[in-house]
Amino acid sequence: MKNLVLILLAILFFTHCNTHEKPNVIIIYTDDQGTLDANCYGSEDLYTPNLDQLAISGILFTQAYAQTVCCPSRAALLTGRHPQRAGINEWTQNDAHAEKKGVNMPLSEITIAEVLKENAYKTGLFGKWHLGAAMENGPIEQGFDEFYGFRGGFIDNYTHFFLHGMGFHDLWENNEEIFDRGSYFPTLMTEKTIQFIEENKDEPFFAYVAFNLPHYPEQAEGPFLSMYADLDEPRKSYARVVSAVDDKIGQIINKLKELDIYENTAVFYMSDNGHSTEETMIRFDNHNSGIPKGTNYCANGGGGFTGKWRGAKGGFLEGGIRVPVIITYPDKFKGNQTRDQIVSGMDIFPTICEITGTKLPDCVIDGHSLLPIIESDEAVSKHEILYFQWRDQWSVREGRWKLIVKGRDTSGKFSNHLEKDEKMETPYLADLETANPEEENFADDYPEIVERLSKLYEKWKTEVFNEH
Repeated sequence: MKNLVLILLAILFFTHCNTHEKPNVIIIYTDDQGTLDANCYGSEDLYTPNLDQLAISGILFTQAYAQTVCCPSRAALLTGRHPQRAGINEWTQNDAHAEKKGVNMPLSEITIAEVLKENAYKTGLFGKWHLGAAMENGPIEQGFDEFYGFRGGFIDNYTHFFLHGMGFHDLWENNEEIFDRGSYFPTLMTEKTIQFIEENKDEPFFAYVAFNLPHYPEQAEGPFLSMYADLDEPRKSYARVVSAVDDKIGQIINKLKELDIYENTAVFYMSDNGHSTEETMIRFDNHNSGIPKGTNYCANGGGGFTGKWRGAKGGFLEGGIRVPVIITYPDKFKGNQTRDQIVSGMDIFPTICEITGTKLPDCVIDGHSLLPIIESDEAVSKHEILYFQWRDQWSVREGRWKLIVKGRDTSGKFSNHLEKDEKMETPYLADLETANPEEENFADDYPEIVERLSKLYEKWKTEVFNEH
């Protein structure tokens, strides 16, 4: 009997140890944080000490791509697939209480949360979902053990109302609507993230931390309200919320270190698209949020910084789709590294699967594991061709050439390029290797390139749209 007890204790001990060999995984996803909007990316007017330290601890990617707006980027991130395969080529349903159902990511799509949950991970989503607000299509139904946040596109940080139109309340814990008016949402979701980490520190966990900053409304709190007094608008208000989200990221990283689990945690930081240039206000009396008519809540024309690149959220110029990405995993990855190869948000799914020893799902995965690139700055990117689509706009990039059809220039006032939302010539063929990339249309000069890229797009379109 004694020997049997010893054997059982040994089995439990080794099972526990083997479980701990799996790394924890955290995805930190910021919202509308532009191409170069961190100090470590060259925005020297920004205070982002936590992202800067993350870059020192890990690998900073200079040529990383997302989709041009929130919904398709989140679908690509969580499934490792082109979002059009899931039918996400239009805004998803925002209001869970809407009588008429909108677009929702189908439950047949397999998320990284579902894969990791099957591999003994505890899973949690804290922040923004935005893949369809219908109650039968939310995070809990797609592999997350816990969810705290909002289901739609954005919320006011204090009233927790979506503000477009007449507005509606959007704050949830799991599938229960909750009310906590007056509390600052980024603080609430950070506290929930830290609680989840503390509760699961002794077993492998996956936390998807989808911040709603620096997305409008650009509401900072505490010491960040008085920062950047020397900057002009719209950079000032945007910079304040960039620093605010940097501070929340630091709180999460510091908790990992405090619990002595940072070294065995793989952290993937990324933005979902370029900075916003949107402008609007509360347009109705008796708005459901209680906020007065005439109150401005958008991005004031855009305070992001893109360097030599043009563009912003909503378009396929580099400023709309090229985003900051940093990956750290101290136990395995050498820090203070930079990689210039082309990578995609779809690559995070297969990378997580490889480092956790998790089998990829039995479906088409468009991303590729980043381990070869992480291990060597000479590794070749597997993304020889990049495809982007949003509604009827589309783009194909091959090497130095990018073809944009039915595109928009969303550069905004701050970037000093074209006027915001000006329609671009179609087709627009850009050369990314000129001194002023994407400033000139070469379509008439190289019709053969336009034709080749157009044929590539038609083939891709047939494949991905027919799958849904």
